[in-house]
Amino acid sequence: MNANQIINMVLRMVMRRVIGMGVNKGIDMATKRGAKDPKDMTPEERMQAQQGKEAAKKARQTAKLRRMGRF
Repeated sequence: MNANQIINMVLRMVMRRVIGMGVNKGIDMATKRGAKDPKDMTPEERMQAQQGKEAAKKARQTAKLRRMGRF
């Protein structure tokens, strides 16, 4: 392996992590928009917040699969 290949490999590893963190931050921002304290929520709002958390979890899993190249 020459130096150019090693540098490219390291850069790809770093970029994969940076992109992953950016995707997670974007998902967090989208799901937490207008979030309230659970004490101030009605039961319907709590249920909707829980569904949002589950949707965010699924979005992260899908993004992870895309980065791994399986989708």
